Amino acid sequence: MITFDQVSVRYEDTAEPVLRDVDLTVEEGELCLVVGHTGVGKSTLLGAVNGLVPHFTGGTLYGRVLVDGRDTAHHPPRELADVVGVVGQDPLDGFVTDTVEEELAYAMEQLAIPPATMRKRVEETLDLLGLADLRHRALHELSGGQQQRVAIGSVLTAHPRVLVLDEPTSALDPTAAEEVLAAVTRLVHDLGVTVLLAEHRLERVVQYADRVIHLPGDGRVVSGPPAGIFLTSSIAPPVVELGRAAGWDPLPLSIRDARRAAAPLRTRLAAAAPPPVRPAPAATGSGPLLRARGVTVAYQGVPAVREVDLDLRGGEVTALMGRNGSGKSSLLWALQGSGPRKAGSVHVRVPGGAGGEERDPRRLSAAEARRLVGLVPQTPTDLLYLESVKDELDQADTESEVGADAPGAREILDRLAPGIADSTHPRDLSEGQKLALVLAIQLSAAPGVVLLDEPTRGLDYRAKEQLIAIVDGLAAQGRAVVVSTHDVEFVARAADRVVVMAEGDVVADGPTTEVIVASPVFAPQTAKILAPLPYLTVAQVTATLSGAGTDPAR
Repeated sequence: MITFDQVSVRYEDTAEPVLRDVDLTVEEGELCLVVGHTGVGKSTLLGAVNGLVPHFTGGTLYGRVLVDGRDTAHHPPRELADVVGVVGQDPLDGFVTDTVEEELAYAMEQLAIPPATMRKRVEETLDLLGLADLRHRALHELSGGQQQRVAIGSVLTAHPRVLVLDEPTSALDPTAAEEVLAAVTRLVHDLGVTVLLAEHRLERVVQYADRVIHLPGDGRVVSGPPAGIFLTSSIAPPVVELGRAAGWDPLPLSIRDARRAAAPLRTRLAAAAPPPVRPAPAATGSGPLLRARGVTVAYQGVPAVREVDLDLRGGEVTALMGRNGSGKSSLLWALQGSGPRKAGSVHVRVPGGAGGEERDPRRLSAAEARRLVGLVPQTPTDLLYLESVKDELDQADTESEVGADAPGAREILDRLAPGIADSTHPRDLSEGQKLALVLAIQLSAAPGVVLLDEPTRGLDYRAKEQLIAIVDGLAAQGRAVVVSTHDVEFVARAADRVVVMAEGDVVADGPTTEVIVASPVFAPQTAKILAPLPYLTVAQVTATLSGAGTDPAR
């Protein structure tokens, strides 16, 4: 179905080709998982399948890419639309209509599919992806995860023979991600659709893959069975890392297979208590940095957040979890002061204020509110509007009125992500670098409370470790940090406390171990494999096995 014949891709501003002498054949009805660290060429490989590379991205393509017998060098994407469906990382980039139902029908309209067939396919897709209740909703009103499902559905309605998915579950909660992946798997098994899927959250998708295409980072592509590739790859999900640490053969790729092999390991671990994942947050005797009482948010009369009470303490990392549309983002914006708040109060302690002075960020100017609460939105580029990194950093220092003794935005950025040139355009940065830039901009105002909305989207495992170090550093400075995320593995390693929301209400609030281990949805892979033992991470297991039972390192 897909053939790469000695394919190399080189861009003008790179010294080495992104892809080098790639020979690859993908058969009909295969689900191929494309893995590799950020920046190794996964998006280039996927873009070459439907002709985006090089027709729209620029650069030079050497060799041939054949899709269903068509040479992509001579067929631009519009001539491959009936064969290849593509869903990018950001669903908003691909929307062209206003409502869910219209978006699902749009691709079929362009392909001149008869109206009766269109109606049938729309109904099938609404049911397949759980979108029936949203059919008349405006796309801009949907949560990020809901938008992601609509983007996938808009491609599926055209019934492509090849489906290219670039991080399809990055904005989805665990349950929604399973539903989408189950739907994709059905397409592969029942209809023979060929799927190329790139995903950083390998723990979600590895069990579904027929084959893994690994990009080591030197331009090469290594392809083979999942167990064989992950045996030595530099990137692997926790279930594989645990299998490596325990010496299991064959290497398990699913929770079920790992649990079958884990009985001897559970016996060895039962005699010792696991070391803490992270040190306990330092106690602060001066009360919470932020107090929210009865916070209520509604959109056109529909409640998104309902009478939420929340205290955020300095030195503590709180994970905010819940299914898509549960009100997490609405709550963060209400706490920051920029979002709507129908009722309730938010009081934030003023740094250096006399007698524990508190202010409501909603009643302050934008610049003053930033000094109390900093918010990094789901899409960091929403806050980037200037032509270079230097312009963004200088503007942040100006707006924050950074004093001579305080660290400027550039100094903060160099600590978070060193090596970013002043002249670089913000839109040319990687997802991790964009996140670091926006975080530096927000931290230049020195807020005591830092809110991060889905910061792990687009980050690989290595970048997430860097983000954990950043979050740890913020907490060590005495700041209160809230991370809204669907990434259960990140939460297991980074959070002291977990708050779970559902339909606008807080339904659980407690220490990380107590909340996520008790949940079959939010438990990390290690906890599921070793239950009922209270282990959250592979690092805890390896520390216990090596006798370093008191080592809190991850």
